[in-house]
Amino acid sequence: MGCEKKDNKHDGCHKSNCICEVVRFIQRVQNTCPEVDCVECDTDCFMAPLGSLVSPVRGRVNTRVFSLLTGNGDYFKAVFRGGKRKYYPKMMAEESLADHKSTPHKHTSCVSVFFRVQTVFDSCCATIQVLQPLYNGLPFDITTDGKICYEKICKVNGFGPTNTCLTVDLSCFCGIQCIDDVYIDFCDED
Repeated sequence: MGCEKKDNKHDGCHKSNCICEVVRFIQRVQNTCPEVDCVECDTDCFMAPLGSLVSPVRGRVNTRVFSLLTGNGDYFKAVFRGGKRKYYPKMMAEESLADHKSTPHKHTSCVSVFFRVQTVFDSCCATIQVLQPLYNGLPFDITTDGKICYEKICKVNGFGPTNTCLTVDLSCFCGIQCIDDVYIDFCDED
């Protein structure tokens, strides 16, 4: 199946797309109880149960984190607001101890390429929640000069919830990359 092929008759994206099936599967695996399964590729989005991606996780997991790729291979990015408040006191203390340019924890951006599926509906639409990139438990800016920085994406080692969701047409994406199975606490603690 080709990526983001244009349908000349309808002047848009094809409605039959593997990305739709992957996101539907991620939603199903997030909603089911664990079962044992062996797969050779350790980042295959079709791995079940939830918690088996990358390395088997012991304990609670409730999210399969993924990134979407556009037709030209770039990360699909979203601006978020409302990152989890419990991170901000730590972040402010860290910022006051370190120089602006030397700390990897300085949160100057509200852009992410990491998502969690909330619902899949109609033929190929989904509501996805934007996840806040974290580095060692603190908000982490994955941009440099306003552009996504691949080296910074590689440093992300955690994810936090945000208050931002998007509705997307999954048939217009070319690729999906599953990143990790994690537990995300959606309850904001004051």
